[in-house]
Amino acid sequence: MTAVKEMWSPSRAAIEAAQLTQFARYCIQRFGLEFNTYPEFYRWSCDSSESFWSALWDWSGVRGAKGRRILVDGHKMPGAKWFPDAKLNFAENLLRRRDAGDAFVFWDETGFRRRMSHAQLHAQVSQCAQAMRAAGLKPGDRVAAFIPNMPETCVLALAALSVGAIWSSCSPDFGSDGVLDRFGQTEPTLFFCADGYLYNGKTFDSIQRAKEIVDRLPSVRQVVVVPNLGMAPDVSPIRSARRYEDWVAPYSPAEIAFEQLPFDHPLYILFTSGTTGKPKCIVHGVGGTLLSGLKMFKLQFDVRPMDRFYYYTTCNWVMWNLLFEGLCAEATVMLYDGSPFAGNANSTFDFCAAERFTQYGTSAKFIDALSKRGLKPRKTHDLSSIRMIISTGSPLVPESYDYVYRDVKKDVCLASISGGTDIMAGFADANPILPVHRGELQCRGLAMDVRVFDEDGRELVGEKGELVCVKPFPSMPVGFWNDPGGERYHAAYFDRYPNVWCHGDWCELTERETMIVYGRSDATLNPGGVRIGTAEIYAQVEKIDAVEESVAIGQLWPPRQPTDTRVVLFVKLRPGLVLDAALEDRIRRQVRDNTTPRHVPAKIVQVPDIPRTRNGKVVELAVKSVVHGMPVKHTDALANPEALDLYREMPELAT
Repeated sequence: MTAVKEMWSPSRAAIEAAQLTQFARYCIQRFGLEFNTYPEFYRWSCDSSESFWSALWDWSGVRGAKGRRILVDGHKMPGAKWFPDAKLNFAENLLRRRDAGDAFVFWDETGFRRRMSHAQLHAQVSQCAQAMRAAGLKPGDRVAAFIPNMPETCVLALAALSVGAIWSSCSPDFGSDGVLDRFGQTEPTLFFCADGYLYNGKTFDSIQRAKEIVDRLPSVRQVVVVPNLGMAPDVSPIRSARRYEDWVAPYSPAEIAFEQLPFDHPLYILFTSGTTGKPKCIVHGVGGTLLSGLKMFKLQFDVRPMDRFYYYTTCNWVMWNLLFEGLCAEATVMLYDGSPFAGNANSTFDFCAAERFTQYGTSAKFIDALSKRGLKPRKTHDLSSIRMIISTGSPLVPESYDYVYRDVKKDVCLASISGGTDIMAGFADANPILPVHRGELQCRGLAMDVRVFDEDGRELVGEKGELVCVKPFPSMPVGFWNDPGGERYHAAYFDRYPNVWCHGDWCELTERETMIVYGRSDATLNPGGVRIGTAEIYAQVEKIDAVEESVAIGQLWPPRQPTDTRVVLFVKLRPGLVLDAALEDRIRRQVRDNTTPRHVPAKIVQVPDIPRTRNGKVVELAVKSVVHGMPVKHTDALANPEALDLYREMPELAT
């Protein structure tokens, strides 16, 4: 086994205090088991997944009727049915507390905005649910929100889910077409928006775009506008619009009538990025989302009652749906809206230090950006309250582990996790009782029977292959919206290996049972027929201080009659720098010396910008499409769609 530096390990006291330890002991006693390590517990959770999920329901005190049957047709993927007799309500399980403690603390990039207690949250959800029912909302109806990450967004979501409606949201920095590409497919009856939002020191009005969107959504019967920029926004331009405070005013707080729903009743519609076609509408169910969230928050993230959980996200990323689910662990959810780079990238650390975060979540790209800016939060902020730093969105490179432990916090569990919109969970997950190894994800998530397959479906250990899951799990999507026969759903995950979930990640399961993710397998490079993960190239290139960011693609070569693929690397350099022969040689040597000759780019091209999604992901496939003269139709998912034009008909790629 290759020696990899151990960056952190939990103390004996931390292991004893962890909820994962407590739950493992509960299962050992309940089922008469004999084991004493996480790998043994993990294997049992996969081999006895019905017992695991049933025990988690009971141990977590899920509110609802579990029913007698746990899993039906468990040999089918897709087709397995979890808890087919259960009835429950998602919102009811998040609104357990009704005390004066903080449910939400809201900051924007300018600083503190306000708090909302659990009692206030319950009261406002009650009022909104009554208003929704008065508007005719019923189970199965869709509601949509074009709105920032603010407390009212969570209130509205919980109210809709209490009624049994299906929630979807989109951040207000999307253009009208991007919003319509999403909500036009789901046909919402209620539409929520804010009057505007703040980002990077500028205010943006949302009223006009909301008008354009609603005018093109004939299904919308009522619009509610939440004040964010002003106290009394003018909503008259928007059809059927009312101000939030006027909409809830007729209703007094009361007990909430939580609609009891089947386990697989639709809860959320989440959207893929849509950079290679119209966004797919992924439907997640009530029970699977709740159970998966309880496992993630209580066991993998070790979120406890009174903890203060933060994740930087906008309302169009799955992490927003997971963020406010921290309420299921009876924690305080920390909401932030605006640019994370405000205040010289210190704004979120100001928030963290002032409000004593216990878990701090962000993206791998943000951590890399902090490192490149030379920031040292451990010297400028009191981060002693943080027990775990969570990173997702893309693989966290080994150098980012060095940076976090050197310049952010030494005694912390740094958890790089990998899962996604598709599953609302982690295949590779955080773990408060395991050590952290440099460049590696700590473990496979409990009851997620994750393997790595080669092209012929043979299992690999210590070698790169496709990330797969060979057994069903509760948070598998209910399906895709408007896919009654399930053909698109099946094609997305099950065509590659029959009866096995293929996630589309190129990864490695190490002998110590940690994981390494090399990037999306559909962006894998194939020079000379050898598969290469783009993350392996980025990990080396971004060690070079002159390089601010990079994107690698496989270009069909030669262009007119391609017989192979060559690796092309686009680099965005630090301001004022120019790509010359010496820097090109340095980049190639860095890649060659630390990977293989196959990884070395055939072409390196300097570009002024690199296109990325609004969540910070570099869009390799969109760049590849433009380079090959193919259209990228749905550019509203991009934060900087104009950057794609830089890659059209580049003369550097003709030779």
